[in-house]
Amino acid sequence: MDGGIEATFVEEANSQAPSLPDYLVRTYWWAYLTPASLLLLDNPVAMTAILWGNLPRLVRAACEEFEAGERVLQAACAYGNLSPQLAAQVGANGRLDIIDIAPLQAAHVRRKLQAFPQAHVRVADATIPAGRIYDGVCCFFLLHEIPDAEKRAAVSALLGAVDVGSKVVFVDYHRSHPWHPLRGPMSLVFRWLEPFANGLIETEIASFAANPDEFSWSKETFFGGLYQKVVAVRVAPPAGRSHRS
Repeated sequence: MDGGIEATFVEEANSQAPSLPDYLVRTYWWAYLTPASLLLLDNPVAMTAILWGNLPRLVRAACEEFEAGERVLQAACAYGNLSPQLAAQVGANGRLDIIDIAPLQAAHVRRKLQAFPQAHVRVADATIPAGRIYDGVCCFFLLHEIPDAEKRAAVSALLGAVDVGSKVVFVDYHRSHPWHPLRGPMSLVFRWLEPFANGLIETEIASFAANPDEFSWSKETFFGGLYQKVVAVRVAPPAGRSHRS
């Protein structure tokens, strides 16, 4: 890892940087917390295989929800080309903030975004309120990797980062149709590698929100129901907020 980039993130994180949660260290050390994981997983072949060829389609589905000039928050780094595509979508007059709780992931995505000065990366926890208001938030394949308590905290925190008329976009796994040929294999994947995924596919994302009635919810599924895009548009301000802060 480049020492200058690592030092930058140490400075950005400072003493307030969150510690890595136990579930992440225990369950996903092999996927996100070692330099080898970056080489093995963050490449087109691996990501296309993991998502059964659907990565480009799902990235497009997420990015199309945002417009040039918007301020967008991406909750957690994602392997693949989501971050560069989002940065291109908001354009030079927009801003893309990316947060991740793992310094290694934050440093890695910063390297990927060197050509996009509108992109900013910091170490932060998606379950903690952002403290800023955005035109949009993108949560891409994060919820299935965190326990249900953290799902509730993350969904509520991300929903709290938008004002009336703005949206939060969730793209993640979904319960596939009963006839789906991959339903059996994916149940084994969830059991062995993704122990928190069933908490997502058995529950509507809106159910994790503290105040779901403040939003208009829509859902689209892909690939026989295996994936979902849920868009939550804020229709009422949260208590105590009457305008954009």
